[in-house]
Amino acid sequence: MTTISDSRPAGAAPHGVPLNSLGFAKPPSQTRVVAAMSGGVDSSVVAALLKREGYDVIGVTLQLYDHGAAINKAGSCCAGQDIHDARRVADSVGIPHYVLDYESRFRNAVMEDFADTYLAGATPIPCVRCNQTVKFADLKRVAEDLGADCLATGHYVQRIDGEAGPELHRAADASRDQTYFLFATTRAQLDYLRFPLGGLPKTQVRELAAELGLRVAEKPDSQDICFVPNGKYQAVVEKLRPGAIEPGEIVHVDGRVMGTHNGVINFTVGQRRGLGIATGEPLFVVKLDAPNKRVIVGPREALGVTRIALKEVNWIGEAVANEDALDGREILVRVRSTREPAPATLRVGVGWHVDLATPEEGVAPGQAAVFYDPQTSRVLGGGWIMATETK
Repeated sequence: MTTISDSRPAGAAPHGVPLNSLGFAKPPSQTRVVAAMSGGVDSSVVAALLKREGYDVIGVTLQLYDHGAAINKAGSCCAGQDIHDARRVADSVGIPHYVLDYESRFRNAVMEDFADTYLAGATPIPCVRCNQTVKFADLKRVAEDLGADCLATGHYVQRIDGEAGPELHRAADASRDQTYFLFATTRAQLDYLRFPLGGLPKTQVRELAAELGLRVAEKPDSQDICFVPNGKYQAVVEKLRPGAIEPGEIVHVDGRVMGTHNGVINFTVGQRRGLGIATGEPLFVVKLDAPNKRVIVGPREALGVTRIALKEVNWIGEAVANEDALDGREILVRVRSTREPAPATLRVGVGWHVDLATPEEGVAPGQAAVFYDPQTSRVLGGGWIMATETK
């Protein structure tokens, strides 16, 4: 029988009481767990395996948008078919299941921010905002109200007990690592959360789903942004902010007006194709000047960012007397979810900055810069990219 653990070292609790797989000094049958169930294979396997280990499991699904309008949308989550799938899994493994309507909260905390961020000329990451607000804050309170000892999710990250408390680490399967999207997790949230899949490869998780007889075993993974049908985010922004998308000029970094555009929202930093201008040289989007409705373009060498200014920084690394003590700290930083962390230096003084050892291209305000320890897989924190400086 396969069991799961929360990536913690083997050991025993005080007085010789053995730890259960989630790290509590009591039997699984006396440990209540709320399993966040999105309707996908990962969260379904978490709920089923915990139940098989003997935990007191309660499944909770948050309905976040559409009220069923996405019933046939493949690769979505938290709506329509996904809620139905989560309910069927809960029934099949024999656990209570609750669906909570959080559409209003999700719209206010995630979708509105998504629209405003795009209109400000930045590129949002709604999955981070969702984890930061709805899932790890609101759902955590629900779990506590239900008397749960912890909240378990299907994220591919590892929670490891360190000398000073729980630490967030990269997943064992680097291709599935989701720490970039969880950089805003607080110490209090990390203490309460459990990530049972962090030590497993995705292939094994699907095998477990089949072994457990889960009908979602072959269900496709979530794709793109859950509330954006067919990747058309402009349509979502237009719906949320009617009339806010305005035309403007496409301007070269040397000041030349190259043409016009029908909305800054249609462009992202680093973009080359679809600029709508004919030139004899390859041009890239270097910057978005939303207040002046301008798209700034230039040659590839103009994309190389060497310094990043951050806001809303969350530090979950080692304890320090004050933020200034982190000035000069050598780190690895990930500036896009699809990139490997790269060497950098933290600068803390008048605000937080990251100095990159090697210039990075396509670094966009609105995205995140996530810090990692250079010697281990530990996540040290991160912040939202506010501005960039080129070499």
